[in-house]
Amino acid sequence: MVWRIIVCLLCGYGFGCISTGYIVGKMNHVDIREYGSGNIGTTNTLRTLGKKAGAITYIGDVLKAMVPMLLARLVIFKELSYADLLGLYVGLGVAIGHNFPFWLHFKGGKGIAVTSGVMAAHDPLAIPLYLVSFVISVAVTKYVSVGSLVIVTLFPVWIAVMDHNKPHFVHTLIVSIVFTALAFLRHRQNLIRLKNGNENKIGQKVKVEKDEV
Repeated sequence: MVWRIIVCLLCGYGFGCISTGYIVGKMNHVDIREYGSGNIGTTNTLRTLGKKAGAITYIGDVLKAMVPMLLARLVIFKELSYADLLGLYVGLGVAIGHNFPFWLHFKGGKGIAVTSGVMAAHDPLAIPLYLVSFVISVAVTKYVSVGSLVIVTLFPVWIAVMDHNKPHFVHTLIVSIVFTALAFLRHRQNLIRLKNGNENKIGQKVKVEKDEV
């Protein structure tokens, strides 16, 4: 199992290094890292370049997690009893690659869009729960970061409730907790700003000066 896990992590990392937000920014003659939070994820792209760019970034980041996960689980390792677990490891590799892409000096996103893709691929039945929880959290607090952390916290909770009878349950639960821990780690500055009351609220924009073509 160990060598398969390593392969899944490495392959996932490669997919994760497809930095959608950075690419979308460059297509709009903007280095997304120079604006807002300096993050290449969906939220900063949305604030910097608008709804269309934010939507493209989100979809791209979700798909770069879902596609390799589903390939691993349903095609490459479909005969193995722990195919679901290997799929999660692919997703973990994607999250690490997204957060720490080597070609951008390991400065990437925060992994929420990627993790939402991982959660959806792991169990589509949980999508309504995640979606409703995110919308309510953001609507009540006005902070995207709060909604993001709420849904990643629900990931291991869902697995604990729904997957407890499945093979390799403990291993799967541990991997899901790693996703949650990684998200909180990447949001540590957001947590500090939330504590100090100066976190950016939803709808705030960033003034952008586009590079010359």
